[in-house]
Amino acid sequence: MQNIIYAAASLSIMGLLFALLLGFASKIFAVEVDERVPKVRDCLPGANCGGCGYPGCDGLAAAIVAGTAPVNGCPVGGAAAAEKIAAVMGVEPASGDRMVAHVHCNGGCNAKDKAKYEGLQDCNAAIRVAGGPKECAFGCMGLGSCVKACAFDALHIENGTAVVDAEKCVACGKCVATCPKKLIDLVPAKNVVHVNCMNRDKGPAAMKVCEVACIGCKMCEKTCKFDAIHVENNVAKIDYTKCKNCKMCAKACPKGCIEPVPTAEEKEKFAAMQKAQAEKAKQAAAAKSADA
Repeated sequence: MQNIIYAAASLSIMGLLFALLLGFASKIFAVEVDERVPKVRDCLPGANCGGCGYPGCDGLAAAIVAGTAPVNGCPVGGAAAAEKIAAVMGVEPASGDRMVAHVHCNGGCNAKDKAKYEGLQDCNAAIRVAGGPKECAFGCMGLGSCVKACAFDALHIENGTAVVDAEKCVACGKCVATCPKKLIDLVPAKNVVHVNCMNRDKGPAAMKVCEVACIGCKMCEKTCKFDAIHVENNVAKIDYTKCKNCKMCAKACPKGCIEPVPTAEEKEKFAAMQKAQAEKAKQAAAAKSADA
């Protein structure tokens, strides 16, 4: 009995000593945490999507407090979260346009099939089989890798092409990183005009593989009054910092590869306007020649 009492007492004394040592060590080796970190963390939505480029919301909160990430670093929380974080950090809220993902391809059913693909329904897998099932080497394969990557149900396959629901998109960038063809980009949500083609082949070659491919004719470039669209590497590209959403380039495009695609009535009115402008310019030139 006495042995049991001694053993219990020894264990109790050892436990007390270890507790004191651990308490002492915790004080000596304690890592100070800035009290603003948990406050910033509370301002974040908790999606832990990684769209900010940091390991979850905790990582972003620590980076913001450390000054290595901006207060508007969370694409999911957007302006509302940025404003709250700015208040915690004692700085002015960062301004900036809301961004959304956009798929620069409208091929889908309009693009010719090269072969019937029956393998794994994944774009990154399909591209390893002769470059994918489509004749267009630059277009969307419609197998939905971006759809699977999106945690916010903002992407769906429609008519063989990935389409973004701008209302649901939080610009986390997961789809951008996932697409093997690099067809998805983050664009300002306020912009409604987009070139839905990335085919860099010359016009005749592009037309052979897709009915709505950009042919590099530069009609859009000639029509734009704001220097916002140019043909680069045989395909039109919009400078969103200059675009005014006038939609004139879309009306001028003969292939309908610029969104929003105009109706037949809009195209007719545009053609009539161009004809009137050409006639006016002709008359002005004739008058100038007569005066000379």
